[in-house]
Amino acid sequence: MVDGWDPATEYSDGIIAMSEMYETLTHYDAATQAIEPELATSWTSADDAKTWTFHLRHGVYFHTGRPMTAQAAKAAILRTIKLAGGASYVWSAVKTIDTPDAYTLVFHLSAPSPLALEASADYSAYIYDTQAAGGGNALTSWLNAGHDAGTGPYTVQKWNKGQEFEVTLQKFPKYWGGWTGAHFTTVVFRVVPEDTTAAQLLRSGQVSFIEQINSSAWSSFKGDSAISLVSSPSWQNLLGQLNTQRLGVKVRQAILYAIDYQGIIAALHGAGVTSSGIVPPGLPGHFADLPNYSRNQAKAAALLKQAGYGPGQKKLNLSLTYTSGDSNEQVVATIIKSDLAAVNVNLTTQSLAWTTQWAKGKSSSTAQRQDIFLEYWWPDYADPYSWFANTLETESPPYFNLSYYSNPSLDHSINQVEPLLATNKTAAEQLYKNMQVTILQQAPMVSLYNVNYQYALLSQISGFTVNQAYPNVVFVHDLKP
Repeated sequence: MVDGWDPATEYSDGIIAMSEMYETLTHYDAATQAIEPELATSWTSADDAKTWTFHLRHGVYFHTGRPMTAQAAKAAILRTIKLAGGASYVWSAVKTIDTPDAYTLVFHLSAPSPLALEASADYSAYIYDTQAAGGGNALTSWLNAGHDAGTGPYTVQKWNKGQEFEVTLQKFPKYWGGWTGAHFTTVVFRVVPEDTTAAQLLRSGQVSFIEQINSSAWSSFKGDSAISLVSSPSWQNLLGQLNTQRLGVKVRQAILYAIDYQGIIAALHGAGVTSSGIVPPGLPGHFADLPNYSRNQAKAAALLKQAGYGPGQKKLNLSLTYTSGDSNEQVVATIIKSDLAAVNVNLTTQSLAWTTQWAKGKSSSTAQRQDIFLEYWWPDYADPYSWFANTLETESPPYFNLSYYSNPSLDHSINQVEPLLATNKTAAEQLYKNMQVTILQQAPMVSLYNVNYQYALLSQISGFTVNQAYPNVVFVHDLKP
């Protein structure tokens, strides 16, 4: 839990547990590409997508015991907007919210926005009880003490911060979805950094599901009738963000031409597939015909020479950071180091705990920052907006834009695209395409590959499906033991 337990501001791997505890007004089904009811049973829009009315589900209770009403949902959304953390931008177009009765929310927006889609976001769209700690500023402290105030099927029983058995959830008896039939009543999240250990735990039945494991260990389960394997495309990719404050555009282009993308795919043994631009397939704005990079050592060397580097000239020394414990990122870092060495660039790679790596990337001292920053990215809802708004829009100080890229023209396009998506999807997709062409030309970052999920679980468990809109989330209430 990197960012704590506040559903308004958490913006990292906490999604894995929070999606069991909290719910949103709507839910997105990536398989059918449909927005479905969750805490809202129906919704309509008017005034060119500037007014949205949501009708809420009756008989829903927060884990605190209080009923979920329109007034309570409004309070949660307004608090999330006020705190301005996580993905609170999903509510950025909201000007006012009316509650004409106990089960109706009416949103008045400052500009057209696809609010029903945004309300399904995997961060900061949660509806929660703002009165859980008696109101006021005490709520965040209460939540960070290991409590929750959601409406989901499970509630926190125990949080052992930083420990192997980190989080234990138990069923919420008054869950509106009910407990008829067979369900898991307890969910334990166990942090096991070593893939070999995780594999042994699954084989012995001490764990039921492995969320992340290297391809070699995953493949070792093949032929074991006690274990089911799931391989599925995702909306997650591994980004390489290049330090635009240190590296000119020719050097950045040279780096991207030097990388053997197909070599990375081959080395991942099914855990990754080739990217086109930064938007994965299945999302609006994905195009297969973009001017993507492929390995071209001669072009890389020529660009480096134009920038004053290479044989007989200055040697270019670069640094790369990646997250420790992630074997796939380690493979990628090793390949990039070798690829750059082939064009006379010396790359130092450093494995860091995510919090340390992120802090280094955001450091106020530019000398402390890396030249290449590896991190995974995924959308906050079924739209590629977060890649652009979070990792490419001008930021000062930097938060997730760890290429430190600033392009006022691109910023303008980013601010246009969501209102356009609500009124003219075709035009919005073309704008996403144009923005990706700019990024490929300017080379502040690159998608090194799209992640292919490789999960392993006990074969006796049924009901598991992958929903790319909620990355790495297992909706445990849907499973049958």
